[in-house]
Order: sequence, then C-alpha cells, then structure tokens
Amino acid sequence: MDKEKRGRVLRICENYIYPILLILYPLRHIHWGLDLWDTGYNYANFRYMGTEHMDPMWLFSTYLANAVGHFLTLLPFGHTLIGMNLYTGLVLSLTAFLAYRFCTKVFGMPAIVAFWGEFLALSLCWCPTALLYNYLTYLLLLLCLIFLYKGLHEGKMVFLAAAGIALGANVFVRFSNLPQMGLIVGVWAYGVICKKKPLAVLRETGFCVLGYVLALGAGLGYLALRYGAGAYAAGIGRLFAMTDNAVDYKPVSMLYNMYLGYRENLRWFILLLGFLFLGWILCFALPKKQKKIKAVFCALLALGSVALLYGRGFCVLRFDEYDAVRLPGIVFLMLALLLCGIRILQPSVEKREKLLAGMILLVILITPIGSNNGLWPAVNNLFLALPYVCFCFYRLCQKKDGQGRFSLLPLKTMLGAFLGLFVLQSVGFGLGFVFVEAHGAKEIDTKAENNDILKGVYMSEQRAEWLSGISAYARQEELAGKEVILYGKIPALSFYLDMPPAFNSWSDLASYSAEVMGKALETVSAKAEKGEELPVIILEKEYGLYRNGGKEALLEAGYPSSEADRLLRDAKRELLWEYMDNWEYEECFSNQKFVLYRTEKRAYE
Repeated sequence: MDKEKRGRVLRICENYIYPILLILYPLRHIHWGLDLWDTGYNYANFRYMGTEHMDPMWLFSTYLANAVGHFLTLLPFGHTLIGMNLYTGLVLSLTAFLAYRFCTKVFGMPAIVAFWGEFLALSLCWCPTALLYNYLTYLLLLLCLIFLYKGLHEGKMVFLAAAGIALGANVFVRFSNLPQMGLIVGVWAYGVICKKKPLAVLRETGFCVLGYVLALGAGLGYLALRYGAGAYAAGIGRLFAMTDNAVDYKPVSMLYNMYLGYRENLRWFILLLGFLFLGWILCFALPKKQKKIKAVFCALLALGSVALLYGRGFCVLRFDEYDAVRLPGIVFLMLALLLCGIRILQPSVEKREKLLAGMILLVILITPIGSNNGLWPAVNNLFLALPYVCFCFYRLCQKKDGQGRFSLLPLKTMLGAFLGLFVLQSVGFGLGFVFVEAHGAKEIDTKAENNDILKGVYMSEQRAEWLSGISAYARQEELAGKEVILYGKIPALSFYLDMPPAFNSWSDLASYSAEVMGKALETVSAKAEKGEELPVIILEKEYGLYRNGGKEALLEAGYPSSEADRLLRDAKRELLWEYMDNWEYEECFSNQKFVLYRTEKRAYE
C-alpha cells in the first residue's frame, strides 16, 4: 500500500470507524441480564419522577439525572428495559466520543492510541448505564476538563466560564459532586507552571467562579419556582442526616475507604517496581554490547512478573466477576497518579501536557468522593487517564537508549507486560461482565416472554421463572398503573411491572430512615381514609417467610440465623407489618422470590 492510500485509510479510521465503534460499543449488552436492584430502581425513578412517587431526598440530590432520565422515558420504547438501556448507553457513547475527539483533535494523540484508551475505559465501566447520576457526572466533568484545558492553554475566558457552568450543573446531577469545585485549583497550578502574574490568575479564577455561580443560581431558581423555596433545602438536609444510618456515606468513611484501597494494593505496585529495579540493576551490570542478552533477560523478567501475578491471585480469568479487574484497575490508578506526578515535575515537559496530567490526577482523586464504593468510581471514569497513559507508553516505545548505562529496556518491557495483562483483563471484563445485584450476570440464556417491558431481554432461567410468574399474575389482575409498596432488595419491580411506587421503591435501604417511612405510611393511610385505593405490597421472599412463620420459617428455608436476627431488629419492617395488619392485607401470590399482598378493606366500610 502506497503512502497516499495508507494515509486515506488512516483518516477514514480516525474520522469514521473509530468513532462509530466507540458509539456502538456501550450498547453491546442492552438486552443482556436482569438486575433487581439499581437498574430498575433508577428507571422507576425516571418514569415516575416527582414528589408523589419518589423520596424527595433522592429526587433533589440527583435532580438533573432524574430529569434527563424522565425525558428518555418519553421517547419511543422508553417504557421498555431495552429501550432505556439503549438511551442511557448513548450517554456513555457520547462521553467516550468527546474524549476521543479531544485527545486526537485538541491534544494531538495518534488516533489508534486514543481509540484503544477509550475502548479500554468503556470496557471498565462496570456500573449500569441506568445510573445517570454517575455517567452524567462523568460527561459534565469531561466537558469541564476540556473547557479548562482550552481556556487556560488558549487564554480564552469564555471557556473558563463554560468550565464553571459544567461544574455548577454537576451539583444538580448529584449533590455529592460539590467537592469537584476543587478542579478550579488547576487554574492556580497552571498559573504557577506558566509563572503568570497573580492578577491574571485571579481574573481566570473569577471567570470560572462566575460560571459556577450562574449555573448554581439558575438551578436553584428553577427548583424554587417549581417545588417551592424550601423543598430543595429540606431534601438536601435529609441527605446530610442520612449518614446517621448509612455510616459508609460519612465523609471520613469515604476517604478512609479510598485510602484502604490504595494501601491494600500497594504491595502489588511495589512488587512490580521490584521487578523493574531488578531489570535495571542487571542491565547496568551487563556490558553495553550485550543488547540481545539484556533484551532476553528483560523479556523473561516481564513474563515472570505476569506469571507471578496470576499465580498469586492478582486477577482471575473469569470475566463475569469483579475480580477480573479489581486489583489491576487499582494498580492502574496508582500507575496513572505516579506518571502524572512525574510529568508535572519534569522541567522538559510541555506546559500543555503538564496541564492535562494535572487535571487527570485531580479527577482520579476527586471522582470517588461522594460514593461508598471506594476506588471503583475512579476505575469507572478513566476516559482521559487511559488514553494519556497509553500515549505515554507509545512515546516511550519510540525512544531509543542513549549512550549511558541507564537503559529504558526494563521500563519498556515491565510496563508493556503490565499493560498487556491490563488490556486482556479489561477487554475480557468489558465483553463478559454485566451488573446484576452487585455481581456479574451468569447463565444468561432465557427470556421472560409474558412481560412487554422485559421483551427481548435475556436472563438466567431462574430469574425468568421469577419474573414470568409475577408478570402473569399482574397481567391477570390488571395491576399495571396501580401503586405498589416494595420491601426487600427488589426495587426494580416498580419499573418491570409498570407499577408506580407509593412513596419509595427501595424502602429497606439504610439511607431511608424509619422515621421517614413511618410518615410515608401515614400519608398512604390518610389517602385511603379519603376513599383512595390502597397500594399493592410486594415483599422479597425472606420477608414473606418471616411474616408467615417467623425465625423458624427462615431457618427451615435455609436462611442463616443472622438474617433472621436482622429482620427481627428491622424497625421499618415492624412499621410495615403494623400497616399491613391495620388494613388487613392478605397474601395473593408467591413464588421463589416474591410474595404479593392485597387488601379489599376501605376506610368508609
């Protein structure tokens, strides 16, 4: 192939093939797996958005995510699981596409390097696309970084104001994004790197803050007009109070979990550094002319390090499990932080690259704040970090050893070995993992044929049996559109059965207090006393067993004694039992997963 044809092929790949692949790749699993937790829970919140069917704390703390999600439910097929998986997956597609364009068109990375970086970043997105409060956060955070880069590097204040607007809007995507305002520190850091005058830095900071304040003001003004001046403050106030029950959301707990993640994996990082230093020592000891011997030795050393990692359980080759990427992902975070720190401190590095490295470093550190998932959110948001690390390795491989005794060969081989392992695990994980109740979906080979919302979705035979049974009963009794009270880890049923939650579809969460649930049940009873129909109640099987036969029934069914004791201490369960007894609910349907209760009692009878 001549040079002209080769150039044409490369341009077609860069401008068309790579972007199309990045757009389509997040949609690979839209028909695969059935999650009874987060996926359907978020879709139910989107479909039944508002204070009538949602917990105000959750409505206002993730308002913009819920508003975007609600809009998606109004689109064609937005009432189905596949349709919503498609629409929310496109948010991920947009994020990867924008990051790819920035890396190639603005920063100047080779297209193939940027593509592989984004492909790997998408493969590591373990979180369901239904969680728009995560993926819209990453999208706006990416836009903020792009605007900051262009504003600081090109000196255009309008981009700095746009960066502030993106950060301000992100507070309404998820209130815990508030600490992201720390990215404005990058303005001062870049000012130091470029030796700018303090007044110039203050001016740039002012434009960022102006955009931030404008976005906050616009959002708060809209919410005050629509819901009342005190509604947002009350909802966010409950968000702060929830840490009394959900202690893993306390700021100290979140920071400590991040620290533990790095500390517990430091030994793997040190092990790899040990192999690297061993390679350097032996290359230094061998004569300069023994290049082939050095190359063979470094290759064997790199392969030995990979074999040792697999042998010690660093990762597994079952790609439907988190363990496939859990440790490699965190070690990659440590590698990226180290690399960014080195590039920032190197005098010979271009200012624009120092700016990008600094922003990536801040994003890795900031992203996990606000989550109780430790470092996993940072692994889920590598849209700039992965292309940049790949780019650094690409440039390293192009460098030749100098005349001195210091050799780049051990660094190239060891880094190449780890990245090779990382690519294998990431791609395998991306193709094989689908989130199902905090685990990977397994044995996905059956469909629930009698549920239009789940049409075309493959799941395990057991889950298909669960959903087919309760869907058949719901269709027979025409329950679609009727309010439901769900209790247990089954919040997705609200969306899957087309039944709006009476107050909150995931009431057994620790963040939903007994006091709030008690008031919600009182409101339901008050409506019933005015003649309104009482909600259907669906319990997870263990709660149904406990209601019918107490601890003995649970033990007989094979549940551990600790689970029975937990149910005994559950104050919210006691409130629900009292409500059900008061309104004379009776069991009408049950299978291996769900127990459904209804009542014919009316207050006016």
